[in-house]
Amino acid sequence: MLRRLAICDFVIVTSLEVDFHAGFSVLTGETGAGKSILIDALQLALGQRADALVVRAGAARADISAEFDCPRSLLPWLAEAGLETEEGTLLLRRSIDVNGKSRAWINGHSATAAQLKQVADHILDIHGQHAWQSLTRPASVRALLDAVAAVDARAVHATWQAWRQAREASEKARTQADTLAREREGLAWQLGELRKLNPAEGQWRELNDDHARLSHGHSLIEAGQASVECLDGEGDSVLRGLHIALQRVHEVQRYDPRLGSITETLEQAQALLEDAAHSLRSYLGRTETDPARLQELDERLSAWMGLARRLRRQPEELPAMLQQWEQELQQLDQAIDLEALQQRCEAALADYERAAAAATKARRKAAPRLSLQVTQAMQQLGMAGGRFEVALLPETEPQSWGRESAELRVAGHEASEPRALAKVASGGELSRLALAIAVTTAQDDPDGAATLIFDEIDAGVGGTVADTVGRLMKQLGRQRQVLSVTHLAQVASCADHHYLVSKLAQAGHTSSRVAAVDGEARVAELARMLGGERLSTSAAHAQSLLESGRSSTTP
Repeated sequence: MLRRLAICDFVIVTSLEVDFHAGFSVLTGETGAGKSILIDALQLALGQRADALVVRAGAARADISAEFDCPRSLLPWLAEAGLETEEGTLLLRRSIDVNGKSRAWINGHSATAAQLKQVADHILDIHGQHAWQSLTRPASVRALLDAVAAVDARAVHATWQAWRQAREASEKARTQADTLAREREGLAWQLGELRKLNPAEGQWRELNDDHARLSHGHSLIEAGQASVECLDGEGDSVLRGLHIALQRVHEVQRYDPRLGSITETLEQAQALLEDAAHSLRSYLGRTETDPARLQELDERLSAWMGLARRLRRQPEELPAMLQQWEQELQQLDQAIDLEALQQRCEAALADYERAAAAATKARRKAAPRLSLQVTQAMQQLGMAGGRFEVALLPETEPQSWGRESAELRVAGHEASEPRALAKVASGGELSRLALAIAVTTAQDDPDGAATLIFDEIDAGVGGTVADTVGRLMKQLGRQRQVLSVTHLAQVASCADHHYLVSKLAQAGHTSSRVAAVDGEARVAELARMLGGERLSTSAAHAQSLLESGRSSTTP
């Protein structure tokens, strides 16, 4: 639910904050006062494309913040994106400067406009004056029906995509069989050369290390023997001299305690040198020249280098190349296995048909129910005797959405047959149908957006129909938060909360402001909306409407 909207330097709004509440709320005011500007600002906070023209003249930037109750369905997405909140609220902010540069934040963390749009899908739906236009677009109609039918169109699309890919692979194999076979033959020959060498990861370095050690074996043995003789030989060795030095220091240490640390150092040096001498003897015991092994390494390194030159690669790259070509050969084997490809194609099509059949079943069950509910709402909206129908049209070929399209049809009066909505309904009827559908589907979808906004969707209606529109929205407000921008006093009188938008001219500047109205102020606003020459009559009518709206029940 929308809790608060704060706007700064947006179009003609200098600064304002509005707190919203549960139930049905209306925004009213003179034409041009800025009612729809508030909706535009909210849409920007929800990721709509930004434009430098929204920045108020003379200001450096426009800033919009919207605070919502955070729905549980959004928590996993926020956590994955690192945008979670611990307070149960969701704070969206958008800033646009005079150069059109936009910045966005979610719960104080930097975000993108695309992320704002993803959030918007969970929290709010906006129905504008021309909401009916989407009712003539096949994709929008399918989405509408699928929402009511609880159809997961993404699952159908995933199986359709898998079938398309399998079919394309099968067709490619049939039309390019010779080319693929030649490609496989060439790859198999090159892979055969690599398999003979059988290079392993890290082996090139090991071979070079072993070769360097064996090719310098005599030098290593000579150096080791000389070192042992120097450290612990028969003559004047380092260890013998160190032993004598340590013995002499021990003899005089009792005369000067400061020699204790020197003694410890000499003892440590002696231990280290003895350990080094022992290690050298062990090394010499394991080290020997091996001409046969050296020749084997020469041959292995020569073969490795020769193949690397032929393949125009570095020697250390050969193990990765072997793995890559093994995978490519496997893919080519699969690509030319026509029988396996055909079986995969048939299996993918069977998966699609199962998903499409489940979607068809749900749509066939939901379509009559939606048709009846909207038809019943039409009777209250000045279209008595009219009939609404959701028609399912079979598709001859598998489509990404399933085996049928959906079309909205309407009959203007009882004796006529339903026809395509765009061909028979007037603009005013379409707007009322959009309202009927919005109210119907919102009631039918308990997991839908918690906030619904109607931006002058009731334009062009009046009288009894206007009363019904207000009562429908009040009814809807018991389940969702509903906010409506309206010029109709009959609609406004049914609201639980009433906000007045007005323009204020000061010091040569015009700005909008919003204030909650109640009591006499609300009666005065309703009277203004009703018009008429006699203010007292309009006020009495407004008071009557307000009392009727407060006691209104389901139409």
